[in-house]
Amino acid sequence: MNLLVVEDEQPVANQLKQLLQQEKYHCDVAYNYYDATVLLDERKYDLILLDWNLPDGDGLSLLSLLREEGIPTPVLMLSANTSIDDRVKILDAGGDDYLCKPYSNIELFARIRALLRRETPQKGTLLSSGPLKLDTASREVSVNGEPIKLSFSEFDLLELLLQNKNIVLTRYQLNEHLCQDYNSLKHSNLVDVHIKNLRKKISLDNCITTVRGVGYTIKD
Repeated sequence: MNLLVVEDEQPVANQLKQLLQQEKYHCDVAYNYYDATVLLDERKYDLILLDWNLPDGDGLSLLSLLREEGIPTPVLMLSANTSIDDRVKILDAGGDDYLCKPYSNIELFARIRALLRRETPQKGTLLSSGPLKLDTASREVSVNGEPIKLSFSEFDLLELLLQNKNIVLTRYQLNEHLCQDYNSLKHSNLVDVHIKNLRKKISLDNCITTVRGVGYTIKD
C-alpha cells in the first residue's frame, strides 16, 4: 500500500513515516502544499494523511482540489482543530475521516486500516464471525442457525463491525455511522447502549471486544 503523508513539521512527518514503514506501508512525505501536488501528479496513492495547516496553503483547500479534480483517494485529515464545525468542514470537503492531534498510534493505525479496507470491501451479502451470520440483503441475523431479532440501528452497527473485522472502530466512528446529528456525537452514549444490547441478544462470549480507551471490534 502506498501512502502519502502531507505534514509541515518535519520531525513529526519523519517520525510518522518511520512508524508507517514499520507497519510495512510504503510512504512518501510532502512538507508543504506544493510538494504534495507534485507527488500527487506523479504517483498514485492508496491513502493520503493530510495535515490541516501547511506553510503555503491549507490541507482543507488541497482536499477540495483533489475532489474537484475527481481524485477519489481516501483522505485522513490530521488536525489540531477539535470543534464540531471544523470536523464537519472536513467531511463536507470530501474527507473520509479525521483524527484530532494529539492522537494515539493505536487509533491512527485503526483508522488507516479501516479506510484501506473500504477500497476492498467483502464481496457477497453474507458476513460472519464464527456461528454469527448476517445477510446484508435480507437483513437477517442468526447465531448457530437460530434467527435473532435486532433493531434497525443494532443491525447497522453489527454490519459495520463485521465489515471491518479485526479493525478497532472508535466510539465516534460508530456513533457517526448511526447518527447524523453532529452536535450530539461527542457526548452520546448511544453506541455503548447498542453494544450492550447486541451482546445480550447474540449471547456469544467475546464476540464484540472492547478496546479500552478506543472503541470496539469483532475478531475472527
